[in-house]
Amino acid sequence: MKLESVQKLIADGLPCEGLSVQGDENYPQALIVSSCFVGKSRVQRQQMVNALLKPYFDSGELHSLQMQTMTPEEWSAARG
Repeated sequence: MKLESVQKLIADGLPCEGLSVQGDENYPQALIVSSCFVGKSRVQRQQMVNALLKPYFDSGELHSLQMQTMTPEEWSAARG
């Protein structure tokens, strides 16, 4: 699956303050910044994203996605 398609699926399903999908089509990597992650554990955040992409994982269109999920506050602090 093209990186642009992965990014669009995430953006359409989750309000994001920041979103970047890089890497290649076999090993995409996503940085997802969303206020929806506030109060959620890392596992819960990844489950939210995986739920959006489940049909594409199930069909084999998407094989894997490495993701970093952050709240806007975490992203701001990480950027210094």
